[in-house]
Amino acid sequence: MKPDADPPLHAVRDAVARALAEDLGPLGDVTSSLIPADRTVAGDVVARATGVIAGTRCATEVYAQLDDRVDVTWLAADGSHVGPGAKVGRVEGPMRSVLTGERTALNFLCHLSGVATLTARFVEAAGSHTRIWDTRKTLPGLRALEKAAVRAGGGVNHRGSLSDFVLVKDNHLGGMSIGSAVETAHARWPGRTVEVECDRVEQVHEAIDARAEMVLLDNMTPDEVAKCVALVRERDARMLVEVSGGVTLETVPAYAAAGADLISTSVITQSAPVLDLGLDLVTTEGGR
Repeated sequence: MKPDADPPLHAVRDAVARALAEDLGPLGDVTSSLIPADRTVAGDVVARATGVIAGTRCATEVYAQLDDRVDVTWLAADGSHVGPGAKVGRVEGPMRSVLTGERTALNFLCHLSGVATLTARFVEAAGSHTRIWDTRKTLPGLRALEKAAVRAGGGVNHRGSLSDFVLVKDNHLGGMSIGSAVETAHARWPGRTVEVECDRVEQVHEAIDARAEMVLLDNMTPDEVAKCVALVRERDARMLVEVSGGVTLETVPAYAAAGADLISTSVITQSAPVLDLGLDLVTTEGGR
């Protein structure tokens, strides 16, 4: 397991409770209730495609909340790379409960593993000198889980909330200048990082003059990014450079080669396809 890939337990418990309430409805699992109560089962969580695992803590929590007689064992931890046919984990216990929790557990696993898998592809494309950053474009209520999946895929997290640090974007500049925004931010929130979004080189000069800690180069070409990076390195070598806007797997290498410290993309959380995982039953016992 990657050392920082686990999502916060409180976020896991809250998300799982809401997901189970949504799936069980007012009467519970009326189909699985037809199975004899004493029948037990074991099933393997199996990968159907190549990818990176994330969400195991959520799947474990599904069964912890549903029925503590169900035992969940993981053979692949979050951050593990798997291929088609790989056994990721095993679920054993009362058949009613195993099947009732199956879809909820797999929903978390497939979605979060999809985020981790796409993140890993971006990380590989960016190379070793540029980090892949996520954004706040996450599914409502699942941000902490999706950001943990980004970490499982080798990416790093941008702001978790609007409280984390100051990011002055183009719409903010409709009511103030870059200089006044940075000055006010430093006075009001001393010690907090202040980043300024720039879509032209003149704004980069303003951000450097104002002593912002970071600049976000938005919707620039790799050539434009390279020129701005050279400017930053010449005038303020401590300043970090982030690139964002329309970044794809195909363009990531060019932006990394242009010298960006960080490349942020919403694609890894907002548009990641699920990783196909299934639960294959292997044994059943008891019942009449």
